[in-house]
Amino acid sequence: MLDNLRIVLVNTSHPGNIGSAARAMKTMGIRQLVLVDPQEPLDGRATAMAAGAVDILANVKTVSTLAQAIADCQLVIGTSARSRTLQWPMLDPKAAAAKLFAEGQAAQVALVFGRERTGLTNDELQQCQFHVCIPANPEYSSLNLAMAVQTLCYEVRQAWLPGQADVTNLPDDESLAYPSQAELDGFYHHLERTLTQVGFLRDEHPGQVMNKLRRLYNRARPDSLELNILRGILTATQRASGHEKNS
Repeated sequence: MLDNLRIVLVNTSHPGNIGSAARAMKTMGIRQLVLVDPQEPLDGRATAMAAGAVDILANVKTVSTLAQAIADCQLVIGTSARSRTLQWPMLDPKAAAAKLFAEGQAAQVALVFGRERTGLTNDELQQCQFHVCIPANPEYSSLNLAMAVQTLCYEVRQAWLPGQADVTNLPDDESLAYPSQAELDGFYHHLERTLTQVGFLRDEHPGQVMNKLRRLYNRARPDSLELNILRGILTATQRASGHEKNS
């Protein structure tokens, strides 16, 4: 399961922080690191801070966007230090680790960390099914990137350790086949296009409605079969409205 978990660092500002995060990952047995648009390339500062985890850096994958980093993931959990305008399903670290462990048995899952100073943008957070917040001291809740990675990777390992004896007794809702992030993105594009074609959405301001619909479907978490049914409903709607050939 630990091999199916990827740590995604978005737009990291300092290579040393990436090295420290790699070290935090390796101490918990997690090896898969993906960088999204880092501000500086990996260098000696990253190697020095990684200490004995240079193998993590040697196998790091770098991409341009978060969508590329999580396209094949069935479950994506984003870290958020504060409540946003649009509320999203929120987990504590133990609950997030339990979900990552359960779904990571048979699929790729991701834990996403944002910029050192500002975290993840609202758009990036909306690409995650759940958010996780570390319940630090509200009077001084400042965690550096490596600390946050270490804390959540530790919780994942704690969820993983007792499960080594038996990984067959998963709850029914955790054994389902869920769509990848790329498949979900395809559904959301199909949904927005269909709602625009039938006149429910207006081209000039579709954003807030689509954001709320994303939140609704993220909360419902349709499995792959259910998502195919929803896509079929959208296609039938387009056909009935005469827009199928333009879809």
